[in-house]
Amino acid sequence: VQLVQSGGGLVQPGGSLRLSCAASGFTWGHYAIGWFRQAPGKRREGILCIGSGGGRTYYAESAKGRFTIDRDNAKNTVYLQMNNLNVEDTAVYYCATDLQSVFGCDEGFFGAWGQGTQVTVAS
Repeated sequence: VQLVQSGGGLVQPGGSLRLSCAASGFTWGHYAIGWFRQAPGKRREGILCIGSGGGRTYYAESAKGRFTIDRDNAKNTVYLQMNNLNVEDTAVYYCATDLQSVFGCDEGFFGAWGQGTQVTVAS
């Protein structure tokens, strides 16, 4: 199981970014998808997760109305679309999954992680 991330970079406040998370060794299918982030000096937090089997979607308060998850099954890739970004969104972002059933957005539930990608929001 391997997750390879791409995307990220520098964006101005109010802008948008899309992060990619390509899977190998398994097919996304109905496995849980988790997006997490870690800002400088802070703990990693779950921001948007979809449970196994397309179950319940969890949004952190900071992500509601701005972040969504998309899929491209042909590319076996999931995406985090982030809109209306602000400086508080600056962090290293991670995608994650687990081949066991996952319901929730606690990082302890996720055993496979992408390498992380930096997102910096600044004018």
